Amino acid sequence: MGTISFHRQLPKPSTSFPCSSSSTSSTSRTETVNGSHQFKISGYSLAKGMGVGKYIASETFMVGGYEWAIYFYPDGKSAEDNASYVSLFIALASEGTDVRALFELTLLDQSGKGRHKMHSHFGRVLESGPYALKYRGSMWGYKRFFKRTLLETSDYLKDDCLSIRCCVGVVKSHTEGPKIYSIVVPPSDLGQHFGRLLESGKGADVKFEVDGEIFDAHKLVLAARSPVFRAQFFGPLKDRNSQCIRVEDMEAPVFKVPFSTGAYIGILLLRCCSCTQFFLTSAKTLLHFIYWDALPDMEELVGSASKWASTLVAQHLLAAADRYALERLRLLCEAKLCEGVAINTVATTLALAEQHNCLHLKAVCLKFVASPENLKAVMQTDGFEYVKECCPSVLTQLLQYVAKLGEHSVIACGYHKETWLDGSDVNGRRVKPRLQ
Repeated sequence: MGTISFHRQLPKPSTSFPCSSSSTSSTSRTETVNGSHQFKISGYSLAKGMGVGKYIASETFMVGGYEWAIYFYPDGKSAEDNASYVSLFIALASEGTDVRALFELTLLDQSGKGRHKMHSHFGRVLESGPYALKYRGSMWGYKRFFKRTLLETSDYLKDDCLSIRCCVGVVKSHTEGPKIYSIVVPPSDLGQHFGRLLESGKGADVKFEVDGEIFDAHKLVLAARSPVFRAQFFGPLKDRNSQCIRVEDMEAPVFKVPFSTGAYIGILLLRCCSCTQFFLTSAKTLLHFIYWDALPDMEELVGSASKWASTLVAQHLLAAADRYALERLRLLCEAKLCEGVAINTVATTLALAEQHNCLHLKAVCLKFVASPENLKAVMQTDGFEYVKECCPSVLTQLLQYVAKLGEHSVIACGYHKETWLDGSDVNGRRVKPRLQ
């Protein structure tokens, strides 16, 4: 968008006439609103002979609040040229008076050489300024745009087709003056209002029982945030006994998550906090997000600065987010897990990514595990044993990922030796492959 700026400032008050008021300023901005349209003419040879002054018109297109159209004259626009030239024009197709604009007409080279035939107002100074179209039907262009005999043997004509591109820049002006107000609009605090509603418990109409502790909530809020809760509370198969929902056998830290990964991670978590405490904390975390649309501080959540504990919580929350179709929570957890990939948790995170179709997280984990400095350490973790048992397909993908690395090597376990694909052991000695 081209811009022409003018600055207007009131003169300073004369020293002989003291004035207590401050000076003011304004800026006049003149710029172009640009747009383009490509017009393909198929069957050029059939259009020839339609008569001088007769044209083929493109569909109208809108630029700068006005409609425009491209006019192509196969036999030329002027009788004096005796159909020796083709003519090309851009016309104002809507009502308007003194519409000022810049134009560019381009006949495209279809050989791929980029030798387009172009006539343009853009990128240069116009002595008389932009072109002014006085009324509907006014046009700008060239009666002798191209000699017809040359056109028909050129690279502009291919398969009896021509391709024309037109750019229009409508000139617009406006004046900016000083603001007479200064109002600071605060950011949205909708989440804070809903968060305080959760904390107060006012108007609650549903209860969740988790390991003997009751959590009050609001059906409408839960249904608005999660299609799963919406179906449970208001769907055709809604639960008629939904005043109190008992969450039993909670293997994962959010209401209920499929056993697999959740159960295994839950076992690991017992090393840093009690199971009951973790379940209650996780239930509160899910409700906190549903109402506040944000996660609480992870260190406060787990009562520890341990990166490992925070990762475990994020793993469970991701599984719960997938279970309750909370896409934003799912992405937040996926981002946190990508940031927190580490030797002792990457295997379970990889299994989680596989089970919940988190493709970006899965790629990050595979890249981390496949690196030579991490692979052996990860294989010695309990989490890797779990992956081998429950997600064998991930191991296949991991081997493929390792193979793509620069060294193109993979570790084969057997007889307590590490044998590489090139037939050498880790010390570079040639070894004979052994049939198992």
